[in-house]
Amino acid sequence: MPIRTQSDLPAKEILERENIFVMEEGRASHQDIRPIQIAILNLMPLKEDTELQLLRSLSNTPLQVDVTFVRVSSHEAKNTSTSHLNKFYVTFDEIKSHYYDGLIITGAPVEQMEFEEVDYWEELVEVMDWSKKHVTSTLHLCWGAQAGLYHHFGLKKRMLKEKMFGLFWHRVSNRKIPLVRGFDDLFLAPHSRHTEVAAEDIHNCDKLMVLAESDEAGVFLCMTLDGRQIFVMGHPEYDRVTLDTEYWRDKNKGLPIEIPKNYYENDDPNNRPLLMWRSHANNLYTNWLNYYVYQVTPYDLEGTPDFQGK
Repeated sequence: MPIRTQSDLPAKEILERENIFVMEEGRASHQDIRPIQIAILNLMPLKEDTELQLLRSLSNTPLQVDVTFVRVSSHEAKNTSTSHLNKFYVTFDEIKSHYYDGLIITGAPVEQMEFEEVDYWEELVEVMDWSKKHVTSTLHLCWGAQAGLYHHFGLKKRMLKEKMFGLFWHRVSNRKIPLVRGFDDLFLAPHSRHTEVAAEDIHNCDKLMVLAESDEAGVFLCMTLDGRQIFVMGHPEYDRVTLDTEYWRDKNKGLPIEIPKNYYENDDPNNRPLLMWRSHANNLYTNWLNYYVYQVTPYDLEGTPDFQGK
């Protein structure tokens, strides 16, 4: 599939070197199809890394995807240049009158804070409420998933005794659901978090369906029955070295950190990390785009009854 981006987005050159089809705005505008409109609310501190990871994850479908990067205005980014944000991002206020086929809400390194203590929490709540009438399907990642489960269903997060860090095995719970179509019975996925939403709380919520979980890492994937809200507790978009970078960053700072599980060959951090989750991660994003966005969204986004609240 062609990912449609601004021609000078830094991630574009890297994606092209990886043989990923990236289409410039000029060429895309001459194609006689409507591109799928995806907004990405990027709450991660290293925004350019997350841009690349998510664009790579969205690249395995024949659909044309038009991506809009969104930032919160109630928080000052310290790890991404102002020039990059001004050039490639819009604020929520600039797009809240628009409609989108899909929305991705990323994780954020604020999980050890209470939700209401996060400086952009009120703005995030506004985005989540807005998405129910302006977005066909919303994909929440890691802390974004915990925030969504808390806001929409009142499910609280809790601190873990130690960081959930590494690759963990998960079992598919309901293979008839299109979101996990093509998944193996067992698959690995990355986690990097200090908190969780209790599996029993998710299972006891009659508005949610669990699709994959782990004996060690808990629920990985769940969604509302209509697929309008999807929650992913880990980071399937992570690239090969993301956990490695996190490990050595904390190690070099003298912070308590264990070797990420199931990640290095022979558990030796001097070995190159093993990439063992990419195929299922690609499958997840492709299934989301196809079955929960493209197949159910109308050609005229503003014409869908759900968006009008009818």
